[in-house]
Amino acid sequence: MARLLAPLAGASLLALALPAAAQQHDHHPAAPPAPAPRQTPVPAHPPEHQHQAPAPAADPHAGHDMSGMDHAAHAPDHGMTGTLGPWPMTREASGTAWQPDASSHGGVHWGSGDWSFMGHAQLNLTYDWQNGPRGDDKTFVSGMIMGSARRDFADGSTLNLRAMLSPDPFMGKDGFPLLLAAGETADGVTPLVDRQHPHELVMELSASYARPLTDKDTVFAYIGYPGEPAFGPPAFMHRMSAMDSPEAPITHHWLDSTHIVFGVATLGWAHENLKLEASSFTGREPDQNRYDFDPPELDSWSVRGTWNPTAEWSLQASYADVTGPEQLEPDENDRKLSASAIHTRRIGADGWWSTTLAWGRKTDDHDESKDGWMLESAFSPDDRWTVFARAERIETDELVPGHGGGHGDLYTVSKASVGAVRDWQVAQNVRFGLGALYTVNQVPGALEPIYGGDPDGGMIFMRVKVQ
Repeated sequence: MARLLAPLAGASLLALALPAAAQQHDHHPAAPPAPAPRQTPVPAHPPEHQHQAPAPAADPHAGHDMSGMDHAAHAPDHGMTGTLGPWPMTREASGTAWQPDASSHGGVHWGSGDWSFMGHAQLNLTYDWQNGPRGDDKTFVSGMIMGSARRDFADGSTLNLRAMLSPDPFMGKDGFPLLLAAGETADGVTPLVDRQHPHELVMELSASYARPLTDKDTVFAYIGYPGEPAFGPPAFMHRMSAMDSPEAPITHHWLDSTHIVFGVATLGWAHENLKLEASSFTGREPDQNRYDFDPPELDSWSVRGTWNPTAEWSLQASYADVTGPEQLEPDENDRKLSASAIHTRRIGADGWWSTTLAWGRKTDDHDESKDGWMLESAFSPDDRWTVFARAERIETDELVPGHGGGHGDLYTVSKASVGAVRDWQVAQNVRFGLGALYTVNQVPGALEPIYGGDPDGGMIFMRVKVQ
């Protein structure tokens, strides 16, 4: 599987080198088309970046570069559909997750023969400081480079291959400072506390195949090594309400930490705006070696139902039974619940506003449950400025180790952040941005001595987006 899909990583790098003469379009939400019967052939489209819209093969431009096209804007003309079913491309998010049809992303893409390809990249250079006795500061690079290849067949079915890479491992095994965050380990011995772990070098190598049953019904299969099972909302780096912030949410391990698992198989059925799916996947989270491939086990399972009642809303509820997720506590299992609502709307000609409200619950083998809540929102009035904010509240027993190094007492802590980024178009398909954010943390009285009260922190960052 890895040997088959690994060449796709090069597709994203090739996208960065496309000729400057490639056509450039602004990437903003536009009115999504009503779901329509699948048309074939349709160009490549990876679920995370849904609105690149090359024309069908019958179009005279087929097989030529059509960089940065906005799917939401062009789908009505070309009848574009998603990779997993007869709905607007903009509905598809990370893995097999859905988001509102009104969502918008971008990509550079081109075609060759029966295949079409897409590439996208976002890289952040961030200076991070966290105050208080448990704080630290660090400069690091994060982000992702992604490529996909798509082929549509005469019977209406679609094959999509996707690869995604991350520079995170180069920041070091201990990740970056993030007060109140916990999860995974840097050395295989000590848990990471008040830090966000780095993601894997290879975040995804996946393949999906979808086949229509009727004009309104589709079945699909998705496999990944690594990949993302059917649980939770779209991963935070792919949500419009979160993708402009370099700060990871502390609810990550409640909502979307399964977005990288080494081995996943998903089957799903969709009828118009309703989707039901189930996954079998490896429960163990990636170990401290971020450059390798962990062995697949497929010892865990999940189910998810998603409903998009209108073009501006996406609602999901999911359940997962996870075997031994923590490397340092391999005999402890988790049962996880998640529910979320995402609302995205257009603002004027180029603007948008996207908000996500999500809840997650983790229950261990001792029937102790811990809840996490998150509300985040991003507002972009035009193609230059984006303002974003997030508020979170979690119940956690990982901030102060107990006897023997295990989990300690349960505490309720909160975090809130607000920031902004300004982007400039600097070349064909390339945008450069400068941004900053400020964060405040709230801990209970029992934790104030070790945190120095309610500490704050912040980040200053610059970024490059290729789309």
